[in-house]
Amino acid sequence: MARDEQALVELIEQTSPWLLSVAQAMLQERDEAEEVVYHAYRILWDNVTLETGGSAGLMPYLLRVARHRCIDRLRDRRRVQRKLEKAAGESVSRAAPPELDEAGNPGWRVHAQVHGALEALPPDQRTAVQLAYFEGLTHSEIAQRLGIPLGTVKTRLRLAFGRLRTALAGLEDWVL
Repeated sequence: MARDEQALVELIEQTSPWLLSVAQAMLQERDEAEEVVYHAYRILWDNVTLETGGSAGLMPYLLRVARHRCIDRLRDRRRVQRKLEKAAGESVSRAAPPELDEAGNPGWRVHAQVHGALEALPPDQRTAVQLAYFEGLTHSEIAQRLGIPLGTVKTRLRLAFGRLRTALAGLEDWVL
């Protein structure tokens, strides 16, 4: 399949604020978030086919790729942190997360709708989504943190995504 560079430029212009915001929320580090977003587009470009993203579209595909890259980075950080703690014999302090200013970013209306839809979820489903997508925890880590079975985590996420899909159906034009 021929690659359309202009289409990629337009895709990046439309989606990068959202991807960067998600990556930065997970990683709490702007430079690292920018690298993750760059790699997400690189993976898309290297693997682009008519089936890329499936029936869900390119935005969910890019979000999945970026989220997985963020989780990889967070795991790497945890490994390094454990090694440092072991070597130093003390805990490494964590920096406070930066305050988000959605109004100052392109795409803030999308952010507002997404956050509104998240707030409308039942608390147990909202917690599972926040842990998975904003803290970068795996399903197993969520189950361990919440003290619930892995299957319950998966069910909560599935139910939450069903509700989010319905609540955010108006964003269909935005979700490529």
